[in-house]
Amino acid sequence: MSTLTVVTGAPMSDYTTFGTGGPADRVAFPASVEDVAEFMIRESVSYPLGGGSNLLVADAGIRGTVLHMGRSLSNHEILVDGDDVQVTVQAGADMTRLAGKLMKAGVAGFEFAYGVPGTLGGAVVMNAGAHGGCMADVISEITLVTIEGGIETVRNNDLGFGYRTSTLPKGSVVVEVVLRLEKGETSDIQRKMRHGQMERKRTQPLDMPSAGSVFRNPPGDYAGRLIEVADLKGCIVGGAMVSDKHANFIVNTGAASSADIFALLKKVELAVYERFGVSLEREIKLVGEFEE
Repeated sequence: MSTLTVVTGAPMSDYTTFGTGGPADRVAFPASVEDVAEFMIRESVSYPLGGGSNLLVADAGIRGTVLHMGRSLSNHEILVDGDDVQVTVQAGADMTRLAGKLMKAGVAGFEFAYGVPGTLGGAVVMNAGAHGGCMADVISEITLVTIEGGIETVRNNDLGFGYRTSTLPKGSVVVEVVLRLEKGETSDIQRKMRHGQMERKRTQPLDMPSAGSVFRNPPGDYAGRLIEVADLKGCIVGGAMVSDKHANFIVNTGAASSADIFALLKKVELAVYERFGVSLEREIKLVGEFEE
């Protein structure tokens, strides 16, 4: 029996880390992998949503159905074979909570994920990473539901991982991830996680709503450096601002609309191109109607 809940007209500002975005026609909350498969068979999904990070939803919202892969799909299982550890995790698991649980279990190799916003499924799609580690380094295989509702297993080598990218089949939804990790000392793991989080607090505007890094780093350079040299730190459009702490972050100062954020994003792109001839590539995903 399906345990899927559907809410109509839910404001996306409640489900995104920017805190902006209009209503979706429908938001579906699956409680099992079977829910996801059954739902994909019955109807199309406009957008699969995890933690709502790395995402800008239009003020007009989303037409169609959002599939919310949240905490009801966050179970994990740890299997130990000598020093090798296999962790099977559902895709709705919060990255930071998962890193904390693995630390307490004495499982090493996932320290980089502590403080990374969002859920495991989204982290797979974006090959999220930090502090020299990324999802491609620790994934053995994933389970996904195809656009037709089929359930498939895909090995790491077939996921096409690149810098903040992967090549999952179009329209598919990640539902489970198998991680290959290793045994470690809890104190060592905790120390690495604490050091990474201190570095985040020092360099990133964690006290203001954002969607993480806005642009991918261009080859041989850093997007934040280009934006800063273009004298855009602190630049404001409406309620959106280029962070004065890290130039590759746009923050919501309290009353930003998605239109404000998008206009500022475009302003940054234009200024960097005019100054350096570099076309910045967006890391955040735009969902809904925006005027380019």
